[in-house]
Amino acid sequence: MSNIQNAEQIIQVAMDFDHALTSMDIDEILPFFSEECEIEILGVTLRGLDGAKQWLEWLFTHLIAIQFEPVIIMVEGNVFFEEFVVVGTLSDGRVVRSKQAEVLVYDDYKIKTLRLYFDRLDFVDSIANGFLEKRVVGMLIKRSLEGLGEPSI
Repeated sequence: MSNIQNAEQIIQVAMDFDHALTSMDIDEILPFFSEECEIEILGVTLRGLDGAKQWLEWLFTHLIAIQFEPVIIMVEGNVFFEEFVVVGTLSDGRVVRSKQAEVLVYDDYKIKTLRLYFDRLDFVDSIANGFLEKRVVGMLIKRSLEGLGEPSI
């Protein structure tokens, strides 16, 4: 396995990975991962290609379409960092936008580690249905921001 990887090649592979994700074809996406990969999301660690498949099935259960809008991309060594906006379409047609960040560690241009970070409340606010759900989420968001001032959106 190679430890020296070209930054431009890592960026290209990461962009190809994003493109594959928009296809929502698990068989097209899985080859981007190493067999010993780890995915960390929402405090859960999934391991191996079975874990990657589990993450993709979970993601595609909630969304019927997905797009990415890059904000910042950085590469250092074999580590790719990206801040981005996910634009997802739910099965009921609603569109959600979620600002997220990911750290991808590559080994031979395959994803060895994927760590995905996003604000659960931001995401839950986007998918909340009905008056009661919206009210509870709104109160939690307001309470979590007490003392910081108004959020800029």
